Amino acid sequence: MSDLDQLTQSLARNLKRWRNERGFTLDALAARAGVSRGMIIQIEQARTNPSVGTTVKLADALGVSITTLLDFEQGPQVRLVPQEQAVRMWSTAQGSHTTLLVGAEARGPLELWAWTLMPGDASASDPHPDGTTELLHVTAGRLTLVVDGVAHPVPAGTSAVFESNVPHIYRNDGEEAVEMTMAVSIPPVR
Repeated sequence: MSDLDQLTQSLARNLKRWRNERGFTLDALAARAGVSRGMIIQIEQARTNPSVGTTVKLADALGVSITTLLDFEQGPQVRLVPQEQAVRMWSTAQGSHTTLLVGAEARGPLELWAWTLMPGDASASDPHPDGTTELLHVTAGRLTLVVDGVAHPVPAGTSAVFESNVPHIYRNDGEEAVEMTMAVSIPPVR
């Protein structure tokens, strides 16, 4: 199989997969992307190799990268993220910080976070989209989790899960650093 044939097959497979993951009909994807329904059918059946512009429009409409749409891999994929490649997202002068450890796009984005929250520090979050769920596990200290105005004490060794479509705050009211791991599941774009 030539590189072009492999690219055409990969695009066909991935476009159909991501369209189904997002729950889009052919007509819905066509409307979102500004690409004709007929063109999408031809691409999904591997009967055409679209322009880069068309591929970018489809990727944008699906909320994935063009690389994801063109990915040749067919087997299980493992992506290792070394500690030095984890992304520091938030920090304070007192030493509190969050680090995005790893994320995935399957069935909507999924993120894994490492948190350090120093005494007296807090991080407030606006509501996330409906269907977003956060899971956390406190490994040191005592977290005060405030969800929709209600405070919940979460001591070390305790886990919590909540739908985060309401305002929420992570707060350290104690005298020692809070260490926790958090996973965030975000619903697919519809």
